Amino acid sequence: MPRLTDPDPNAIPTDVRDFLSALPPDPMVKMLTHSVGTVNLFIQLARAQFTSLELPARSRELVILTVAEYTGCEFVAAQHAPMSAAAGVDERTREIISSRDIDNPYLSAYDRTLIRFAAEVVRSPRVPDDLFDQVRHILSEREIVEALHVIGYYWSFGRVATVLDVELTTVYGDEPLLTDETERAD
Repeated sequence: MPRLTDPDPNAIPTDVRDFLSALPPDPMVKMLTHSVGTVNLFIQLARAQFTSLELPARSRELVILTVAEYTGCEFVAAQHAPMSAAAGVDERTREIISSRDIDNPYLSAYDRTLIRFAAEVVRSPRVPDDLFDQVRHILSEREIVEALHVIGYYWSFGRVATVLDVELTTVYGDEPLLTDETERAD
């Protein structure tokens, strides 16, 4: 059972209500709506991570699954299982991440490095130089910063879910998120 009640719809400003009305009903969005000043920005950042990154979708999903595992967030793990499959992350790789067997030889060198990097960022404020050097060999500087953004976003998202006991009621697939262009078309 969630630790906070749903926000009072009458206390949500009209512009926020209008923005949220384009989204499917979701318990996490309801929790985020307690912060009416940041909910739109938080959701827009999620959209950017699906529409504006140079970091490939498969890499993004490896990072998200790793963050979900190392933050203990079943909500994010469940939401991203189908999304990661659609992005090309196979079941065995998802199982390896969920078992924290991140040095498993089944993983490609790229996957192993990226997963180790994400896990280390969640566990510690600093990443060892040797791991960072490995990351520099597989990601561009832009992709490194984008991976850090994804890690930070899903760490925060995960903590909202775990601290507030947000219930998982719907698992979404890899539906496209609204973009500014699709919003204008409506």
